[in-house]
Amino acid sequence: MSKLSVKRGDTVLVIAGKDSGKVAKVNAVEPSKQRVVVAGVNIVSRHTKARTAQEKSQIVKREAPISASNVLVVCPKCEKATRVAHAIVDGEKHRVCKKCGASLDSKYVKPKKADKKAEAKVEKVAEEKPKKAATKKSTTTKKTTGAKKTASKKAE
Repeated sequence: MSKLSVKRGDTVLVIAGKDSGKVAKVNAVEPSKQRVVVAGVNIVSRHTKARTAQEKSQIVKREAPISASNVLVVCPKCEKATRVAHAIVDGEKHRVCKKCGASLDSKYVKPKKADKKAEAKVEKVAEEKPKKAATKKSTTTKKTTGAKKTASKKAE
């Protein structure tokens, strides 16, 4: 049995054929035939004949399968078309982006080593900002409540 690095629900870039350059989601995968069905790609017309008097003969447009070798998976993190690598992390096998090292599986996301330092800085900055914003909000609420009290005293 052959395996594919493309799964249903992946965003892919079509790199060959009449629809090359299109980016779309994978609707279906046929691993035994090495083919994938991509939304809005390889649209074919199918002529259907009316089988009963109530039905109409019509031309139906639908997506046909294309070869899995004609698509590249688009990394959700770096948003670039990439080949797929496989890595074993914590005893589990994951599909990984060759360019940035992020996981292509939605369950698991692993940043690169350089990104860990950047993420730590972002987390520190993110933690500091809400604290300052929270103190400002509390002071503004105190001012408004004080204004309401003075307004109610004047009304009496």
